[in-house]
Amino acid sequence: MSSRREQIEDVASALFSDRGYRATSMRDIASALDIQGASLYAHVTSKEAVLASIVDRAAKRFHQALQPIADGPGTAAERLRRMIDAHVRVVADGRERAHVFLFEWTSLGPERRERIARARDAYEDHFTRVIGQGIQAGELIGEDARLAAVFLLSAMNGLAHWYRPDGPLGPEAIAGHYANLFLHGLERPPALGPGDRGAEAATIATAGGMQ
Repeated sequence: MSSRREQIEDVASALFSDRGYRATSMRDIASALDIQGASLYAHVTSKEAVLASIVDRAAKRFHQALQPIADGPGTAAERLRRMIDAHVRVVADGRERAHVFLFEWTSLGPERRERIARARDAYEDHFTRVIGQGIQAGELIGEDARLAAVFLLSAMNGLAHWYRPDGPLGPEAIAGHYANLFLHGLERPPALGPGDRGAEAATIATAGGMQ
């Protein structure tokens, strides 16, 4: 991608993210670049073409970061932690482009929108599949892997609204918190009563005798 085209997409991403695609004109993009409209059209054919390019490139980045982890070695929980980290880093490394991909893609025309919808579904399927593998192996609890994937992605995608590079938490810390929340939740395990402690002790003693 030429440096001028990259500049155009960077500026357009910032404007689309801040104002929304529909509220941004080609004149706005040209003005932000301090160039004439005719010069802008020498590099891009339309506002939708700019949006499509931003969305396509962002979709590719998300897939390239995630797929090797989803298909790679490790338990479901281990892969989910790495997948969460990868997703958070893609958003943090290009928040405005990620925001456009996540929230402005519906402004594309029907053909382009359908293509991106398929790409988004395929990306979600990586999470659904790994969570489903964890449930099947007895490693994770739950009944609906797809709903769990939607829940997790919805939480992570919110980063595109509020993440700032100068904020108190970096991508690694945020990813770690998200992974812990998803895998362990907020609920404190109930305290053991006297009868429970006795049962627990008996279980431990039995397990020790079997070693």
